[in-house]
Amino acid sequence: MLELAILGFLHESPMHGYELKQRLTMLTGHFRPVSDGALYPAISRLEKNKFLVKKREPGENGQEKMVLYLTEEGVAKLMKELADPEEMDISDRNRFFTLLAFLKFLEPQAQINVLQRRLNFLMGGKSFFSNNGTLIKYTEDHDLFRHGMLHIARETSRVERQWLKDTIIKLEEMNK
Repeated sequence: MLELAILGFLHESPMHGYELKQRLTMLTGHFRPVSDGALYPAISRLEKNKFLVKKREPGENGQEKMVLYLTEEGVAKLMKELADPEEMDISDRNRFFTLLAFLKFLEPQAQINVLQRRLNFLMGGKSFFSNNGTLIKYTEDHDLFRHGMLHIARETSRVERQWLKDTIIKLEEMNK
């Protein structure tokens, strides 16, 4: 998802590595900062595969800075990954949120398809709080903390399902 986020941010505008790192940190949150040890190898892989290019440009105080630009190949890769995400990108909330951050780049029908896949996953009962589709019920006497965790997860899923349904309807209306 790091590479997807890099491609997504560079599709918005070219930027240098430090600015990119700041944007990635804002996306993932300060609890999960992006290390230089992860960011710069990812940039190198994307450059090696011709998804981005580096260009030297004048910076402040006459010092040059290296600016990253997305290539046509990079745009194509971004669009493919957004339109046809892997199952893990749909089922894992953090990975899905990374997709969601850049879904605006797709056409409405492709957006609907991705959102519908997430909604289908959430409606399918496959989660850490079900056992083969049967909802696990924890009472406060059984495990106070697991009960709290499951309550929060269920409410979060309920709100997300409603947002997905509402957004799909809006996109379908826009797509007419």
